[in-house]
Amino acid sequence: MKKTFTAISFLAATMAFAQSNDSLKVNNVDEVVMTASRKKESIKEIPSSVTIVGEKQIQSQLTINSDISNILQYTVPSLATSSGTTTNSGQTLRGRQVLVLIDGIPQSTPLRNGARDIRSIDPSVIERIEVIKGASSIYGNGADGGIINYITRRSRTNQKISGISQIGITGQPYGGTLGIRATQLLSGKLSDKFDYVASLTYERTGYMKDADGVYLSPTYSTAKMDNYNGLLKLGYNINQNQRIEASYIGYASKSDLDLGLKTGKYGITPTIADGAGKNLATTPQGTPRNHNYKLSYDNKNLFWNTALNVNLYYQDFRTVYGYSDTFLNGGQSNVISKKSGLRANLDTQLWNTQNSQGEVIYGLDVLNDKTAQKLEDGRYWTPDMDMTNIAPFLMVKVDLLKKLTLKGGLRYENIKVKVSDFNTLSTIKNDGTFTKSIFVKGGDLEYNALVGNIGLRYNIQPYLNLFASFSQSYSINELGRILRTSTSETIANLEAKPIIVNNYELGATGQIAKWLNYEMTSYVSTSKLGASFVQSPDRSLTIQRAPEIVYGVEGYLNFTPLRWLNFGGSYSWMEGLTSLNDNGDYSAKINNSRISAPKVLAYVQLRPVQALSIGIDMLHGFRQNRFDPNPKTGLYSYGEGTVPDYTVFNFRSSYDLNSNWKLSLGIENVFNKVYQPAIAWWAARDSDFVNALGMRGTFMVEYRF
Repeated sequence: MKKTFTAISFLAATMAFAQSNDSLKVNNVDEVVMTASRKKESIKEIPSSVTIVGEKQIQSQLTINSDISNILQYTVPSLATSSGTTTNSGQTLRGRQVLVLIDGIPQSTPLRNGARDIRSIDPSVIERIEVIKGASSIYGNGADGGIINYITRRSRTNQKISGISQIGITGQPYGGTLGIRATQLLSGKLSDKFDYVASLTYERTGYMKDADGVYLSPTYSTAKMDNYNGLLKLGYNINQNQRIEASYIGYASKSDLDLGLKTGKYGITPTIADGAGKNLATTPQGTPRNHNYKLSYDNKNLFWNTALNVNLYYQDFRTVYGYSDTFLNGGQSNVISKKSGLRANLDTQLWNTQNSQGEVIYGLDVLNDKTAQKLEDGRYWTPDMDMTNIAPFLMVKVDLLKKLTLKGGLRYENIKVKVSDFNTLSTIKNDGTFTKSIFVKGGDLEYNALVGNIGLRYNIQPYLNLFASFSQSYSINELGRILRTSTSETIANLEAKPIIVNNYELGATGQIAKWLNYEMTSYVSTSKLGASFVQSPDRSLTIQRAPEIVYGVEGYLNFTPLRWLNFGGSYSWMEGLTSLNDNGDYSAKINNSRISAPKVLAYVQLRPVQALSIGIDMLHGFRQNRFDPNPKTGLYSYGEGTVPDYTVFNFRSSYDLNSNWKLSLGIENVFNKVYQPAIAWWAARDSDFVNALGMRGTFMVEYRF
């Protein structure tokens, strides 16, 4: 039995970016957030930093690129940049792994991180995205760096039927096939009690080429891919206090790109697709299924000023990787995960006077997560892992004088993981020799921990609001990778301890008149035993477990000097250190696979006439030079490559023909710049050294009724 007890920490969050019209303009302070405390509450009551990406901003960015990981890199300051492929490897939040949710249903697979969780839904069905930045345990396992919660659309009309029809094409100025995209959304209220939302999206992408018109690498490519997304949400109001809602959200993506691979040379020649080569993948890459089912019940007045919310959910997820020759006889692998769970929240108002109010939120989370990584031929790369997580929680919130908010809470994690017996795969070393396959006896791993939160926000004046918080997360991250590289014949001898992150945050936010919004935040997160990918002497990847500290700053400014003009931007910077000895000397750096380069986001939004909207977005990644190459070989280790700076501009526009019809045009990489995504440099491997997407345009027609 492994036990860990920690002090009170923090389970809430705050606000950084939001959406008004098509821009990144900050919303009214009365906007509600429900991810931070699992209930609706005003931004001005949350004592830490949250980013909200609103519906109009999502739809505007969708005109440029429908990949949700690309949308997030332009809207969340402290999120690392996208790889431009189907994987979100390296796209960490504040230097740590993020927990992805859809309407509170966990999408991440922390038992075996498949790096496909961010790209698990189509943006057409998202009403808003709430991003909690910093460690949080409020939704359980995996939120070391924070939480990304996709909130799907709901019915907001009294009509029996209303809808949005969209059709669009994408293409590049180098010839080749066009991509097509179509969405049909229907919503309505059939009676005073019954409402619904139904949506179906299909997208077929074309070939992907760089700024020189050369086919991009087929590894994890989004080219020649069929993407499907379906949503069905049915709601029934029993009475004014009670509601039942059932929903299904399904996503699938499969690529039939039949191009070979021509491996380049790191830092010199990019890896590209070679039509004359052979694609060894026989099963289409992508995520062939991500099914999410949810049943919820709400009662606003259960007893004694107490509200109840209960959610039952089930997720069935499978993702398929490309061909790998790193193990004997090669093959393609799958990460398969099935989750079922229950979340029960009770919210009791303790008192409510003119100058103060108090409430307590308490409940229970139950989660069962069954995850494994298997090859297409049936061999196991990781064993079957069956996790049961039972976690009661309690949070207290006190508001004084409508200016001071104090929050605190506790959560008790009780986790048991059953691991089946398995044989490790015989892997190929750099010198061509093989590691020996061994039999590993499975068993039970048990974890218990008390984590918590405390946060304070003081709204002095509209132009100055201060907040401070201390928060924790608890996760069992990458247990599967630790198991699959086992050199022990029993799991009891493995280094499989959990990750507990302590997060400290201090910030200020405010609004000056009606023309300026700002936020500045600093943070530090520590863990006694973190987890990072490092390269072993034979150049294979292993998990390094060591004490860590990550710290950074971020901030944004938004100006609206005129009714038709809006501009602003954000800046984020971080550093990460680890101690590789017993004297507590944090002299080693966490590699660039987690610590991303400083990033600037900037935008200008114009509305010269009411019907026309024009915007320019800029992303600038700074140079990152934190490591030296091996003095003998001249090669960088994985995660340590120097990342050069680059700047990319996107263009987006829309024109309302009338109240029903709208035309949109977006251009990604509008100046057709040749550059490489950050992962191409920091990974420091020939196969990963690829160019980014060249100029690509999207034209869409929308009809609302």
